[in-house]
Amino acid sequence: MMQIYDVHPLWSRVGDLVAGLKALENEPITTAKVSDLLTQTRVSVKALSPYLWWNFERYTRNLIYRDHHFEVMALCWLPGQHTPIHSHNGQLGWMTVVQGELVSRNYRFMRAKAAATPGFAKVRPEGGRPVEVELLESTTRQADGSVTIVDRQQTTHQIENLEASRYGSVSLHVYSKPIDSAVVFDDVNRRCARRPMEYYSRNGSVLPKAIAREQRLAGAVA
Repeated sequence: MMQIYDVHPLWSRVGDLVAGLKALENEPITTAKVSDLLTQTRVSVKALSPYLWWNFERYTRNLIYRDHHFEVMALCWLPGQHTPIHSHNGQLGWMTVVQGELVSRNYRFMRAKAAATPGFAKVRPEGGRPVEVELLESTTRQADGSVTIVDRQQTTHQIENLEASRYGSVSLHVYSKPIDSAVVFDDVNRRCARRPMEYYSRNGSVLPKAIAREQRLAGAVA
């Protein structure tokens, strides 16, 4: 089946990005090479519009392209929506904000002996010992073409949309290799667990599982 990014000149920038990533697969993939590609190939909101889907319950993960080496997604964030604190399994990741702004928070995990120290949040892994989460930095990312990198040294973070724009925020993400699951940390229940990562849409179409979930929620509200 023909992919969306191949069929209209207004969306060629998405195709340029995918073609650039595929060209990198013939050589060692580095953070600098992908960062340079994202900087040089700035994809507009208009180009991403076929992949942008919004949900009032939570942010959406919309798959644009995936192969053995790369995963490309557009994420849509309404005000107040955020990820849990989660890890990236030591895999490489790049994010650029295309519309609005997002807050990116980096964390690291500490032993439980400093539980009473201000600035620490306690998380108890399911079936394991308590772990403390230390906030290392919090940075506001705007739609200015800059690229945020998640590398093998700093893989634990959280992203949140704090802006009040009625249009919401959009970010473009590239992962190498694709991430099918992540360790997600729950501050409320003091647990962590590996969870599958799910798409809201693929190639511009909302997936049946997402539609069924929305129908169940609508039925519960009614």
